[in-house]
Amino acid sequence: MKKTVLTLAISAIVFGATTQVKAAGFQLAESSATGLGRAFAGEAAIADNASTQARNPAMLAYLEGRQLSAGGVYVMPNVDVLGDVSITSPLLGSDAIVVDADAIDVADDALIPNFYYSNQLNDKWTWGLAVNANYGLATETSPSSAAAIFGSHTAITTVEFNPNIAYRIDDEFTVGAGLRIVYGEGEISATTPAWIAAIKANPSVPESISARLPVSGTELKSMEGDDIGYGWKAGASWQINANNRIGLAYHSGVDLELDGSAAGVVYNGGQDVKIDGYLPIELPAIAELASYHQLTEKWAVHASVNWTQWSTFDRLVAYFPGEIKPTGDLESDVVKEENFKDNWRYSIGTTYHLDEQWSLRAGVALDNTAVDDEHRTTTIPDSDRLWFSMGAGYQVSDNLSVDLGVTYIRMHGDAPIDETQDLLGLASIGFSGEATGDVWLTGLQLSYKM
Repeated sequence: MKKTVLTLAISAIVFGATTQVKAAGFQLAESSATGLGRAFAGEAAIADNASTQARNPAMLAYLEGRQLSAGGVYVMPNVDVLGDVSITSPLLGSDAIVVDADAIDVADDALIPNFYYSNQLNDKWTWGLAVNANYGLATETSPSSAAAIFGSHTAITTVEFNPNIAYRIDDEFTVGAGLRIVYGEGEISATTPAWIAAIKANPSVPESISARLPVSGTELKSMEGDDIGYGWKAGASWQINANNRIGLAYHSGVDLELDGSAAGVVYNGGQDVKIDGYLPIELPAIAELASYHQLTEKWAVHASVNWTQWSTFDRLVAYFPGEIKPTGDLESDVVKEENFKDNWRYSIGTTYHLDEQWSLRAGVALDNTAVDDEHRTTTIPDSDRLWFSMGAGYQVSDNLSVDLGVTYIRMHGDAPIDETQDLLGLASIGFSGEATGDVWLTGLQLSYKM
């Protein structure tokens, strides 16, 4: 049975409702440990191993024979959301009640695995298979934390199965295409904070109103589910001469219509009922223009410009077509206003071949935010990010190579958050603060020529 990942789960960012520090929106960039060591600069124009197809299927044409590449990137985020929650209601007087709502180290460590295979059929055709993750998150705070009303638990996992084909036109040009099959599953809940007990006990709050307020830790909204979506991608490369190459790749958006159910007192009024619903969402299209330049026999530089069509992610609207409707007989519910904008990422890196066995890599990147200050929320406290990467490759034998990569990412600039939410029509709850933090990533990639 398919169930809907409503509200924060889809609008949450990488590895948590308060954790976006790796790629804009809720996108994962860590397709391989090989690319990690150069901040993924020049990815659409480099064919180190079979992982190249993750960015540009046309680069498969540069791989000889049959090849396997597998690995993983371990993500260690350190993200804090610092701020206050304010409670405003005529029942509580003219002044707002302010509660400290700092949340420290809200994101979990996580491993992002990958697997790639390529098979050269002849001197013209090569096909491949990529299995990796493009979106994912996991976070959990106490169900009674001060900002739990904005989301206390979020988890989503996606896997993309991606068959690809490449064709070599001549010595200069290659083209490629692939099918995107994206599977995702997730769960989400928002709960009532501990301060609700103080509100219920306030003598100025009528007993009839106090009785309507759920106790601390009560689920306000709770959803879980899975779905499969489809898209496509295409790419091309131009070998200008022996030392210079350009790559161009485009990945289409993926439309998901997540059928399922919604629960929690906001939707069911505390009744034990199942409410059928669905949530349309489009995962954004992405494009990359990359170049590779062999400056000397040992030294190369490479760069990328990436674009993501986040402007398609403007709002989340849930629909309830079943006979049982949410409280208020809602046909639909605007779950979240996001108002994202298209974003750009710029990266430059270098590779130095020490000898026949060792290669060194490094890179830096600027990943621009996909949200303006006025639209930043506690669920997606997106900000500009700076990448600092280094890595190494070791040729163990003629057939086996090992790549290591390490990246440090830090938020760049301020990331103020001002958000307001209604509490059952009885009070206005506001959050004012900022997101701060950084993340370390380390990866290992094994590649084998069969």
